[in-house]
Amino acid sequence: MNKITIKDVNYSGKKVIIRCDFNVPLDDNLNITDDLRIVSALPTIKYVLGQGASKVILMSHMGRPKGEVIESERLTPVAKRLEELLGQKVLKLDDCVGDKVKAAIAASKEKVVVLENLRFHKGETKNDPAFAKQLAELADLYVNDAFGSAHRAHASTEGITQFLPAAAGFLLEKEIEFLSKAVESPEKPFAVILGGAKVSSKIALIENILPKADTVVIGGGMAYTFLKAQGISIGKSLLEEESIPLAKDILAKAKTLGVEVVLPCDYMVAQEFDKPEGCHVVSGNIPDGWEGVDIGPKSQEAFKKALAKSKMIVWNGPVGVFEVDAFSAGTKALAEYVSKLDAVSIVGGGDTAAAVKKFGLEEGMTHISTGGGASLELLEGKELPGVAAIKNK
Repeated sequence: MNKITIKDVNYSGKKVIIRCDFNVPLDDNLNITDDLRIVSALPTIKYVLGQGASKVILMSHMGRPKGEVIESERLTPVAKRLEELLGQKVLKLDDCVGDKVKAAIAASKEKVVVLENLRFHKGETKNDPAFAKQLAELADLYVNDAFGSAHRAHASTEGITQFLPAAAGFLLEKEIEFLSKAVESPEKPFAVILGGAKVSSKIALIENILPKADTVVIGGGMAYTFLKAQGISIGKSLLEEESIPLAKDILAKAKTLGVEVVLPCDYMVAQEFDKPEGCHVVSGNIPDGWEGVDIGPKSQEAFKKALAKSKMIVWNGPVGVFEVDAFSAGTKALAEYVSKLDAVSIVGGGDTAAAVKKFGLEEGMTHISTGGGASLELLEGKELPGVAAIKNK
């Protein structure tokens, strides 16, 4: 990556403000249910502390409070978890800008400070220069380590770079390097697994990555639009009627490029999406009144065979409704297989990362992205505003 990174800057004696992605899931009792994003930020936080920074000020958003203070979306649970992970006291503030915040930081004995949810202020998502300047006034240097928010031109990701010297943190650098390599110079044979609900949400990704791929495996809800495009009956499975011509075009383009496209040939079907009772496997056509909710065992084997010789795999989107145990077998089998392959495996964030974590297979993957939307846009070939804002070396 040709951007200024964390190792290009001297942090000794400086106040450093770091944009993290602490938008972690909480249960009804406000307990963190998955701390991956906090753990992923630790290398950058520890490095800056180790370089002698006088203060490390951490900022993030949580949820979508839309400029209002929402008690259940405070970053207090994050600060508590950070204390445990860092083994030192962390000061949690109840706001993120203003004279009181400045004074509290100046008076604090703690070296690590967590600001309150940035999105409690409307200026954050509006990329308001005045709000960005207020954030910048808290520190001497800025580090962006929030890959999950790098695709947003917000005050804390883009605006603040107008007022402070900026660098990329370790997580941001790692994410860019892995995902950019997949787009620009993938190891061959290169395979892409596409899942999730809609073809339309993956158009740009498919168009960008298809010419570089050797194999494309398609599952999840989007597969049924491709199957329909081939004249296969799909019952009441998820269908984007308007995307049928697009699916035909993609299949035709893949054939011209010599790219192998593998679609499901059997499916777990159910009569109701949220009712697993009576679900069973069918091959070929799906009967009326039934909908596909997972790939079947024959499809699992076909997908594995297609991926067997791959040296790099990018996976974006689960191949079934993995959240429901009865419909999770296909995604689990695929994840287990990919985790054991001698290949670079890059898992897009969001649902795909959640599925891999559900099955306890994180260690077997080369890289699991912390940002669903950001990873998708990078794979689409787009430049992320939060990355573009950091100067080149």
